[in-house]
Amino acid sequence: MASLSSPRLLSSFLGDRLALSGRPLLLRSAVPGSRRVKYQATRTLCKLVDILFNRRSRDDAPENNPRRLRPGKVSPRLSVPNHIQRPPYVNSRQQRPGMNNGPEIHDEKGIECMRASGKLAAQVLKFAGTLVKPGIMTDEIDKAVHQMIIDNGAYPSPLGYCGYPKSVCTSVNECICHGIPDSRPLEDGDIINIDVTVYLNGYHGDTSATFLCGDVDDEARKLVKVTRECLDKAISICAPGVEIKQIGRTIQF
Repeated sequence: MASLSSPRLLSSFLGDRLALSGRPLLLRSAVPGSRRVKYQATRTLCKLVDILFNRRSRDDAPENNPRRLRPGKVSPRLSVPNHIQRPPYVNSRQQRPGMNNGPEIHDEKGIECMRASGKLAAQVLKFAGTLVKPGIMTDEIDKAVHQMIIDNGAYPSPLGYCGYPKSVCTSVNECICHGIPDSRPLEDGDIINIDVTVYLNGYHGDTSATFLCGDVDDEARKLVKVTRECLDKAISICAPGVEIKQIGRTIQF
């Protein structure tokens, strides 16, 4: 049983769970007679959590200034014009889309649409990065991103996905991923991952990046730098015939 001093993992991906470095984290339990299985975070992920919390643990000492991440208030859901095409899961009882049993082969038109959605997502992400500065609320970033997406005739894919209330994911500091934008202002020294996904002409374009807010310390800068290097190496091996697991191995090693 973890003590009250154990680090907490703030993320909508894992939930607000106690992170134990020596044991895997349970994400979903198996359901007998169904295709749902038990997912566990590996020891590597648990170790990563410990690394991410090293600085936080030191900061929590009485002689230091604690800067633990605390959630703010979440504003009401933003609206999307009726003429914009929605993904199938929006306003549907089945909010989680089904998984394909095999690879999808897209025709020339489909590939063109994929490029268009990916290009728009990249443009929105670049714009979102320019907004990062001390004092801005992640809710303000969400509103700006939302407006740019709908102005380009696209739908912000996160909005309504499995009940997600916002149009972008903003994960600050120890929030691993899928953080919900709220009223908390960014502080000098924060790092923030902004995850943008747009739905355009029936295709999702998905991209994210981590940005530095103000004067960021060397430890956080190294984390962002190494993560980017892993991404670039993984992209470099992508080609027809390459197994997806090879991408993961490239990132891990």
